[in-house]
Amino acid sequence: MQHTKSRRKVAPSAAENGDSAEKLDQLLLSSAICNGEDVGPFVRKAFTSGKPETLLQHLRHFSRSKESEIEEVCKAHYQDFILAVDDLRSLLSDVDSLKSSLSDSNAKLQSVGLPLLSSLDAFVEARNVSRNVNLALESVRNCSRLLELCSRSNRHLSNSNFYMALKCVDTIESEFLVKTPSSTLKRMLEKKIPDIRLHIERKVSKEFGDWLVEIRVVSRNLGQLAIGQASSARQREEDLRIKQRQAEEQSRLSLRDCVYALEEEDDDGLGGGGVGDDGFNGGGGFDLTPLYRAYHIHQTLGLEDRFKQYYFENRKLQLTSDFQVSSMTPFLESHQTFFAQIAGFFIVEDRIVRTGGSLVSKLEVENLWETAVSKMCSVLEDQFSRMQTANHLLLIKDYVSLLGVTLRRYGYLVDPLLDVLSKHRDKYHELLLSDCRKQIAEALSADKFDQMLMKKEYEFSMNVLSFQIQTSDIIPAFPYVAPFSSTVPDCCRIVRSFIEDSVSFMSYGGQLDFFDVVKKYLDRLLSEDLDGALLKLISTSIHGVSQAMQVAANMVVMERACDFFFRHAAQLSGVPLRMVERGRRQFPLCKARDAAEDTLSGLLKQKVDGFLMLIENVNWVADEPLPNGNEYVNEVIIYLETLVSTAQQILPPQVLKRVLQDVLSHISEKIVGALLGDTVKRFTVQAIMSIDVDIRLLESFADNQAPLLSDEEANQLKTAVAESRQLVNLLLSNHPENFLNPVIRERSYNTLDHRKVVLISEKLRDPSDRLFGTFGSRGGRQNPKKKSLDTLIKRLKDWFKICLISLKIEISRGGQQAIPSSICSTYHPNQSQSFKLELMAPSMVFLVAVLVAILSSSFAYGDNNPSAYVVLQEYDFPIGLLPKGVTGYELDKESGNFKVYFDGTCRFSIENSYNLRYKSTITGVLSKGRLKNLNGVSVKILLFWFNIVEVIRDGDELQFSVGIASADFSIDNFEESPQCGCGFACKSRASSTSRTALT
Repeated sequence: MQHTKSRRKVAPSAAENGDSAEKLDQLLLSSAICNGEDVGPFVRKAFTSGKPETLLQHLRHFSRSKESEIEEVCKAHYQDFILAVDDLRSLLSDVDSLKSSLSDSNAKLQSVGLPLLSSLDAFVEARNVSRNVNLALESVRNCSRLLELCSRSNRHLSNSNFYMALKCVDTIESEFLVKTPSSTLKRMLEKKIPDIRLHIERKVSKEFGDWLVEIRVVSRNLGQLAIGQASSARQREEDLRIKQRQAEEQSRLSLRDCVYALEEEDDDGLGGGGVGDDGFNGGGGFDLTPLYRAYHIHQTLGLEDRFKQYYFENRKLQLTSDFQVSSMTPFLESHQTFFAQIAGFFIVEDRIVRTGGSLVSKLEVENLWETAVSKMCSVLEDQFSRMQTANHLLLIKDYVSLLGVTLRRYGYLVDPLLDVLSKHRDKYHELLLSDCRKQIAEALSADKFDQMLMKKEYEFSMNVLSFQIQTSDIIPAFPYVAPFSSTVPDCCRIVRSFIEDSVSFMSYGGQLDFFDVVKKYLDRLLSEDLDGALLKLISTSIHGVSQAMQVAANMVVMERACDFFFRHAAQLSGVPLRMVERGRRQFPLCKARDAAEDTLSGLLKQKVDGFLMLIENVNWVADEPLPNGNEYVNEVIIYLETLVSTAQQILPPQVLKRVLQDVLSHISEKIVGALLGDTVKRFTVQAIMSIDVDIRLLESFADNQAPLLSDEEANQLKTAVAESRQLVNLLLSNHPENFLNPVIRERSYNTLDHRKVVLISEKLRDPSDRLFGTFGSRGGRQNPKKKSLDTLIKRLKDWFKICLISLKIEISRGGQQAIPSSICSTYHPNQSQSFKLELMAPSMVFLVAVLVAILSSSFAYGDNNPSAYVVLQEYDFPIGLLPKGVTGYELDKESGNFKVYFDGTCRFSIENSYNLRYKSTITGVLSKGRLKNLNGVSVKILLFWFNIVEVIRDGDELQFSVGIASADFSIDNFEESPQCGCGFACKSRASSTSRTALT
């Protein structure tokens, strides 16, 4: 058994003092060898320093030192060493036997392995040959596939199947180009592959260019088809609305036989024909294959972004060219092509956005659309500004609205286009009004003022029923003579066409509620244009009674037609009829209607005036009355009866009544005018009795119209001669003075003018010229009727004098002013003119007293409030405006309303000529320097009481108003208050007993 000793690590001992470096190196080398460390550094150091002998010496020294140690070890283990040598010797013998055995085995192996090695060499050679053959076969196969791909690529190229050709080229390049054994073939492929790709790119670009050219034509046809389909859909909606309106009208008229009209279906019903994704039937598609193939090919070529940009730029250029409006062709003829081209463009782009992947983005199309909308708006603005025909505007508007409906289905915003249409609605209506004006003028100028004859039912339906101007639901017998002339249905057709054109323009324009706009322009057409044209016709073309009568009859029919116009406008605008009927306004042709009736009345008056000229033959100083009336009235009545028999066939009773009333009133005025005229110097009672018979005949004529008119209207007709009737009654009355009684005057003489009564009454004399004149002797007995009449004349003349004084208040101080008052005007047979009043003296005690009385009634006071006189001063009025005797007052300082209280009615006289009266309660409105709306204070001037209504302070003057007159007075006149009973005369009567007038 062998024993091994673990090896100790030897550390170099410390060098003694004075050891040299050589000794140290020797120790370090010994230590490294003992520790089994690498001595390479020591060797390099020795050779580097050029002292290898020293290293060799150190190694020898170390070897000697170790020999002694070995010797000691050998001595210590000698026995063990002997045993080991023995074992080694036995091992050597075994090795020799093993060596011989191995030699024998090797010889046998060599003899056996030589055939195997020769076979192995043959195998290796065969394997190399096989490998070379396989490589050759693989090369042949690659070449075969390569040639096949080349052939296939050529075949795809010849068939324009560029994508498959590109796939073949890509396969050749990626899989076979590197594996090609032939460098010549490889170089050829490297040269041809880019050429093939360039060829494909050119061919595809050419096809895409052809598609760009073709798609413009396709887009135009596509746009026309899409807009045509929108038009058809709109027409179907219109037909449905017409049926609905007919059903509503039948329901409104309670017609039950056609209430199911809405259930009918057109042959072209809405359910027929499938609609594709783009809203087109089979014939309206378009081919995007060349575009998508070009896009796909460029994607395959890695040129996707370049193709996108190329496509977008070309389409943008196409759109820009589509914006060009030809100056050689009128826009009216080219507008459909213009808008259809743009519509088709964006329909195509919408399809490409939805199916073309990322070829075009939605944002890019929206930007193009904004540009297109801006350009179309600009074109419309320019073209609309040039157009002067309403029909042209309507045609373009309809097509633009259809364009908007079409493109809105694809999500495009069309509001700016509709805004342009709305912006020009005023111009359109102005042009439409101008066209209608011309048509109306032509229709009116062609009118012959003859009643319209209708021979067939369809004529009646076309001219009457279609405008709902019939007076009965019963169809008349034919031939039928209408009460109107041909101008009525002509004008109705013009107005109806205006309504339909206006609604057509306003419809589908973005504004849902447009009835107010249509109604506004319809009002203008009727109240301005048609009414004005009729007025012009009446003023220039009416020369006879029959013509005027026909025009008046036409106006009655037009009044019914106007109701139809507004209902028709409401129906077309989709507004319920009840709203129109609820907001119905006055007849828009009222001026023409009134002018027609006035013209008819005027012509009749001219005719009547011809008969009234016979008044000159009346014997005004006759001794006996005529039992059958005067000649003129018989002629007038015969003419009027003939007129009524003709007029009742075409004129409604109300119109006939108004015309007759006007004519009778004119006759009455003529009779009164004859009595007032200078040709009649005097007349007798017997002549008035004859006039009474004339008036009775006229009243009998009015009563005879009762079958045509109602009893109330017949009575109103009689009132037309009220003035002449009341005048005759007054002249024949035994007590003419009763005219001065307000109650009797209001009941029996309310139409008589005071000055006419005076002037006519003065002409009434008896045959001896003494009935109402100066009596022959002072002691003679006076006729009571004459006395009454003289009193009436005197009192009325006094009234005129007072009236002149009253009107003087209205004149400004320092000049003259005309007073247009019918009461105080001077009558002349041919004219009525106003007086020119000259200024009178400034001392007008009566008026001062009246004004004092007014202001005296304006205030009252309470127990805890300031006195009425103090309140009066607070509002800048003198205390003299209040009379004595105020018991209280009420005043609302915010509104100014006040009440003044007295114990009773306060009366007093001024200079024994004028009476003032204050009611127990007086009201009014008080403000700084002004009293208005006074009620309860009045002054009597002769026969009449005047109410004082207002007082205004102007500096140092007070202005008083009695309604028809006013005057200014100094404030100094009102420093003291008057007293009931004696007024301002109380101080002068201090010695006598004062009379109070408080009741």
